[in-house]
Formats: sequence, C-alpha cells, structure tokens
Amino acid sequence: MAEPAVHPRQRLAFNKLAKKLRRLVGKAIADYAMIEEGDLVMACISGGKDSLAMLDILLNLERTAPVRFRVVAVNLDQKQPGFPADVLPAHFESLGVPYYVLDKDTYSIVRSKIPEGQTTCGLCSRLRRGTLYAFAERIGATKIALGHHLDDIVETLFLNLFYGGRLKAMPPKLLSDDGRNVIIRPLAYCRERDLARYAVHRALPVIPCNLCGSQENLQRAAIKRMLAEWERTDPGRVVNIFRALKHVSPSHLADTQLFDFAALRATRSGPRAAYEYDEARVSSAGPGRIPLVAVD
Repeated sequence: MAEPAVHPRQRLAFNKLAKKLRRLVGKAIADYAMIEEGDLVMACISGGKDSLAMLDILLNLERTAPVRFRVVAVNLDQKQPGFPADVLPAHFESLGVPYYVLDKDTYSIVRSKIPEGQTTCGLCSRLRRGTLYAFAERIGATKIALGHHLDDIVETLFLNLFYGGRLKAMPPKLLSDDGRNVIIRPLAYCRERDLARYAVHRALPVIPCNLCGSQENLQRAAIKRMLAEWERTDPGRVVNIFRALKHVSPSHLADTQLFDFAALRATRSGPRAAYEYDEARVSSAGPGRIPLVAVD
C-alpha cells in the first residue's frame, strides 16, 4: 500500500516509530518462540488499528526475518449492520497478502441471546474465537496471531483481579483449551498509543468497533481510565506492571497449586547468619532483651 506524502520531519518520526515497533515485535517473537521455521501464521484481522498494524509488521518481518514463515490474513465478517465489507479485501489485495473473508452471521446470534442494553462483547468474542480456531485447522495454520498489545494484557490482569478474583492476564503465547491451536500475540511488548500513531502514519483503513451498537465494556473502560491516570501521574507504571508479569515469585504468592507450601521445612544447614545470639546469655537468662554478637 502506498504511503501518503508527508513532511520529512514526520517521515523521520514515523521511521523511528516503525523501527521501534518492529524491534519490539521481533523481541516478543524471540522471547516466547512465537514463530518457528516453516510456520503458516494466520493473522486475525478485525479491521481495528491493532490487528491492521500487526499485519503490516508481520508482513515486513516475513520479508526480512532469518526464520522463514508465511502470513495469511483472515477476517470474520460477522454481518454487523453497516460493516464495510469491501474495505479489508481491498486492503489485503493492495498488500499482496493471501487472505480469506469468512461470512458468519454471529451478530444475529448475539442479539438473540443478550438482552437489550447489556454488552455483547463476551459472547461475540467466544463465537468469533471458535470460528477462527476451526478455520485455522482447515487451512493448516500452525499459529494464530491476535492483535492484543501490552495495554490489553495489563487491563485484563486488573479485570481478572478486581472482578474475577484471579491473578490472570493474557499470555503472549497460549495453547488453546482443546490443545489444537497455538495462539500468539506478537504485539505483547507494544503500547497502544504507538500502534495508534503507526496506523495514522500508514493510513491504515481502520474500521470502528461500534457497528453492532453494543454498549462499551464498562468494566474494561473503568480499568483503562484507572491505568491512564496512573500513567499520567507516574509515567512508566503500566510497563512496570507488565514487567512484573515476567518476574513472578510463586513462593511469595498464596496459590497452593502453584507452590508446595506444605513441603517447606527449615534445614538449619549452610552458612550461619552474620549475627548470632549470645548463647550464654540465652541459656542463663529468662525472657527479655537478648544481645546479638557479630560472627567472625
């Protein structure tokens, strides 16, 4: 796709941004072994800025990465009223990427199941996921790429924490529940604001996710506002939260399935502490103040 004419200074800024995003995507892929030699990566494209940017970056890596893999774009047309059905096929063809558009009226199913005024996002997502997973098997895709970014992952962490009572987020790489598909999130290290800027610079044909008329997911919106305020008062906090997901200490949490607390025993072996109790004072005196003496 031809990029619009821009000022040289804007061009420089975009080149810097593009290199940054490609580097972060490449690092995430390497850190989690997301893409391997010979993979067929099915990039799920909703028409939002994130999935469109992901496709753009994956196609660049397909041409330049030392690992040989192929990308195929897949869009699920869920028959929301007003969905511009010609936009994504035209975009895919301009990129020269193989693509499929799947027609499935999940919109009517969701509308028949969810009462008026309630958010449809949960059921819509499950129906979409099931359809895409089955299609990945049909075309022999070895990886399914989704456009979730760092902010999505942190938001999901707090959604599960505040509303579900679970310490759980979105992993960069996941085996589906039935064990038949591997899901990857190449944008796991990328910030949403950078992807938004990238989409504008590249003039990506972003389709808004409000065509179904669903209410905004109010819980996620509240989490997003909370994190935005934290980021405003303490820049870097969101990245630090994500970093914490990469440095987990199971022994310092409370999940008995994750860490065997029952097996903990003191061994009283190995080097002694730098200070010891004055044994004579301990044996000759009762309770009270006990002095410590330095160990040579």
